[in-house]
Amino acid sequence: MSPHTPRRGHALAAGLAVTAALALAAGTGTGTASATPATDDAGPTTVTPAGHAFTATLNGEVSFRAGSLTVTCTASSSAPSDGSGNNHVPAAPGNTNPAGPVVSKANAPTYSGCSASLPGVDITIATSGDWDISMQHGTPSTASLTAPARGMVLKSSGLASCTVTAAPDAPAVIPAAFTNGTPSQITVTDVSVPVTVEGGFGCPTTARTAVFNATYDITDVTDPNSQIVVSG
Repeated sequence: MSPHTPRRGHALAAGLAVTAALALAAGTGTGTASATPATDDAGPTTVTPAGHAFTATLNGEVSFRAGSLTVTCTASSSAPSDGSGNNHVPAAPGNTNPAGPVVSKANAPTYSGCSASLPGVDITIATSGDWDISMQHGTPSTASLTAPARGMVLKSSGLASCTVTAAPDAPAVIPAAFTNGTPSQITVTDVSVPVTVEGGFGCPTTARTAVFNATYDITDVTDPNSQIVVSG
């Protein structure tokens, strides 16, 4: 997928995520991105409706912080695109795994409506590559969002000129919760993601992780009267 760059402006900021949002400073979170999906239940999983297209749309705000800097974005989504099989539940029988998660490819997320508590900072952000959404039935059901290596690069200018690269060395897997509903949701809570930070004065160059929070509605595009459901 081609990079997406949101508008720049006074006190503008952007973050990861979809899966995926970034913080610009190290922090302690309840979850940590890892090389494999985090799940305690490797039982059977079925995702329905088989073959249906879906969007992942931010519900509320995605937020993160950099020291005293608080950043929020009010809009973010990953949607199907023409000529791509991304953002689809796998067709049967691939929508069922007898002993593990069901995985779908997803287009890189886009971001807009972003702001920061620190004035005088402009942000550009590029996302790229295929992202993965892995869904596992359990009590509770879980999801994992996989960001490709260097799949998101954030650059700031103004008071601080920094470059933040997510998953700099390898894909990063971001554990989340999956909740069936109308619509179903994927929720990421205080998850740490590997980053590298480059730049001069004001840039947290010693940071090695970033922490983010977000909730995404998962909406059936093929049949808006249906819901994307994870079952056993």
